[in-house]
Amino acid sequence: MAKYMLIMRGTDESMAKMMETPFEEMLETVGRFNDELVKAGVLVAAEGLDDPSQGVVVDFGSEAPVVTDGPYGETKELFGGFYLIDVASKEEAVEWAKRLPAFPGSKCEVRRVPTIDEFPQDNEWIIKERAWRERTGQL
Repeated sequence: MAKYMLIMRGTDESMAKMMETPFEEMLETVGRFNDELVKAGVLVAAEGLDDPSQGVVVDFGSEAPVVTDGPYGETKELFGGFYLIDVASKEEAVEWAKRLPAFPGSKCEVRRVPTIDEFPQDNEWIIKERAWRERTGQL
């Protein structure tokens, strides 16, 4: 089994279509999909994000980080939320991604989440992280 993040990215157009959908209808659609993930035993986490205008950007393009308020300057594709699933293969992750309740124009990026076992086990920081994961039941 491997963890994959399904990163949901919307465009201004797909976000506008989403805003036209009654909230209760959207909850029903997403809730049914989430229920499928739970019943299949693959859901690890899932979260949506607040409106981009409520966020900030920390830009590391200069010597000192610069913080600017939202909305973002470029909004062609916004990261709107994610699912973290634990499945047997990338192909299975893609099959789940294809079933996402998404609006036309949206995209879903599928990326594997490396495990801590893939990092050098004698590294001081990996040792500390492994201990933290064990203490918090994440290992």
